[in-house]
Amino acid sequence: MQPPTTAPPPPDAPPPESPSRRPGLQIFLPVLLILVVVGALTFVLASGSSKPQLPGGATSATTSRFDGGVLTPLRAAPALSTLRNYTGQPVNLASYRGKAVFLTFLYTHCPDVCPLIASHLHTVLSELGSRARQVQLIAVSVDPRGDTPGAVGAFLHEHQLSGQMQYLIGSGAQLAPVWKSWYVGSSRDVGRPALVNHSALVYGISASGKLTTIYASNFVPSQIVHDVAPLLAS
Repeated sequence: MQPPTTAPPPPDAPPPESPSRRPGLQIFLPVLLILVVVGALTFVLASGSSKPQLPGGATSATTSRFDGGVLTPLRAAPALSTLRNYTGQPVNLASYRGKAVFLTFLYTHCPDVCPLIASHLHTVLSELGSRARQVQLIAVSVDPRGDTPGAVGAFLHEHQLSGQMQYLIGSGAQLAPVWKSWYVGSSRDVGRPALVNHSALVYGISASGKLTTIYASNFVPSQIVHDVAPLLAS
């Protein structure tokens, strides 16, 4: 007697499912992996966007009065009276009361950010026209080794700021307390010793000597032009 034979499955029938195959789980795992990766990236981006420290523990916010960020609480700008400009003359921030002062930290051999800031500040003075007499630009060196009087003079001439910007220089021991009081970092680039890693901000100081506004290195000149009037009134 022949054993009973099993009829072949119809042509359209799906193949029998192996116990180890679980389509739902196979779909779920890649989706879960994507969600984990996206979540991790979101956390990294959020945690990596730390704001710079500001003098006096101030924070910045936007207002309708100023185009730059406004520092709160308003406090007197840190003292700046121990340095000399590149021609050897002493400079005291307090002597510019009654003017809107814009102060930044630069170095002459900087390949990118510093020339951009200097160029934009020159544009600010040009756009202000006769009102530029009410503004004072100050730069503090972050490179005591490379910012020699000759290098600074050439830098100011190249950016058409000769006689318009007080560029303060000094030794590392003279500059370090100023960097500290303004919460400015400055360190030699390990891989490229000719370069300096430093904070690149512009501060707006009111006519009454209050540290009032802050601008990123890629500020638009019209922002500072707009803010001159309220700084003069503050």
